[in-house]
Amino acid sequence: MSAPEFVCVGSIIIDDIVYPDGRTDMAVIGGGVTHTASGLICWEERPVLLAALSSQRETIPESVISRVERDFDLSYVRYLDLPMIRAWQIFEWNGRRTEIWRTNDYQPFLIEPTPEQVPEGAKGAKAVTLLRDAAEFRQYRALFKDAVVFWEPEQHFMVPENAADFRDALPLAEIVSPNLLEASLIYGVKEPEHLLQKLLSDGARVVALRMGEQGSLLAQQGSSEVIHIPAVPVPQVVDVTGAGNTYCGAFLVGWMRSKDLKTAGCYGTVASSFSVETVGVLDPSRPNFAQLRDERFAWAVEHSR
Repeated sequence: MSAPEFVCVGSIIIDDIVYPDGRTDMAVIGGGVTHTASGLICWEERPVLLAALSSQRETIPESVISRVERDFDLSYVRYLDLPMIRAWQIFEWNGRRTEIWRTNDYQPFLIEPTPEQVPEGAKGAKAVTLLRDAAEFRQYRALFKDAVVFWEPEQHFMVPENAADFRDALPLAEIVSPNLLEASLIYGVKEPEHLLQKLLSDGARVVALRMGEQGSLLAQQGSSEVIHIPAVPVPQVVDVTGAGNTYCGAFLVGWMRSKDLKTAGCYGTVASSFSVETVGVLDPSRPNFAQLRDERFAWAVEHSR
């Protein structure tokens, strides 16, 4: 097998969602790696997943496994002889989400494959997304020596006590993308452009600061330009879970194709617009997807500043 173009590192989770009004969506594809990878499939890439699945196929709903097998390259997935990881995702009216694990042995699915378990064939990837804390990021960075690495820091890691560790790791990534709250917790300031400058001063090369419905702010070393990419308006927001991950995967595709900040940001915002319209990961098989994607891209380019 030839070296993959894109590799996404993270976890696959089956979500059972409970909404504040009592509605449910069961057996939804979740986990950061699938949302991130969906940002790539939005732009007609088929990324390799470095993640874990259960070898006990009966514990994976057919609706989940059929989508995963259709959209992603599972050549390097690690199969565990454990029931598939599954969790309740309980949402409150104020947006609060409570995650309750439904399986006992869930930890291996969150950490495998570890860096020591990554197959040799995956290490020649040209571009990699890493949804990991700083310590794991450094280990993976050492494995993917020649790749363009996009680091999306794990949410639980982005707290004030980890500020020094985060800042020390920044120069190792080609692209880094915290969200506004995470960056604010690390630096103790809330003004987005101030945060961009803090990140660049600490050695970040390319920064995509994600701000939810406010869009994203982009900057890079060697340039004073700050670019605002707006969120693409959609008819109805259904579920914002994973929209930030989706943005990251799509941004990487745009960057690899163009090496242009604005183009990459527009790739990201378009993919996340489809994500918020969907329960679970976006589905590129929906009618007229490519046409609508390209129309949204044109809108994003026109309205970015």
